[in-house]
Amino acid sequence: EVQLVESGGGLVQAGGSLRLSCAASGLTFDDYFIGWFRRAPGKGREGVGCLSRPDGSKYYEDSVKGRFTISRDYVKNIVYLQMNSLKPEDTAVYYCNANYGWHNFWGQGTLVTVSE
Repeated sequence: EVQLVESGGGLVQAGGSLRLSCAASGLTFDDYFIGWFRRAPGKGREGVGCLSRPDGSKYYEDSVKGRFTISRDYVKNIVYLQMNSLKPEDTAVYYCNANYGWHNFWGQGTLVTVSE
């Protein structure tokens, strides 16, 4: 069974940092496109960034460029989202996604709340 489990969310003041983790079991991230998404209160889901395959190129949504960084631990099979200079508008539930072809897997999400 494939599972993606996000962790690392919490409450942080504006300007602070958090690092989210997405741990995978039942799949190897090598084989998938990996994305981070978020859903803010009352809004639709939006892409935050992704890690492409096979070359591992990284892409970020404009509002997080320069503040968020995706990285990966190949040994532990974990993908991270380092979030710096957080803003109240970054408040959302953050999800990781692994997809390739017909296969599309989501984690349960982790809540990030950024206070003024």
